[in-house]
Amino acid sequence: MTARVDDVVAWVGDGGLPAFLDGLAADYRGWDGERSWQTLDRDLTVSAVFRSGGHVGLTWAVQPWRQAAGDWSASVTTWLEAGEQMASLAADVRAFLTEERQ
Repeated sequence: MTARVDDVVAWVGDGGLPAFLDGLAADYRGWDGERSWQTLDRDLTVSAVFRSGGHVGLTWAVQPWRQAAGDWSASVTTWLEAGEQMASLAADVRAFLTEERQ
């Protein structure tokens, strides 16, 4: 399956996605419930849950802007170890988005 959403804006004034991922990495001891972040247009949403054994489930969901025809969405869940793997992901995402802006 291929899902594509053009022109997703993930870098906003509050630090955006990297700041969200940094926060998850900082809370490597866990949290209750679900945490989520989304772009202003809600075309990209990332939800996180903490599970026993120190693992974080990140669900990445994309959907076209509300005006787009076809009204579809696609998601995938990835599992990472809390702490170091989350910190590495946050750093990688920050580097990727910084590189894209230049």
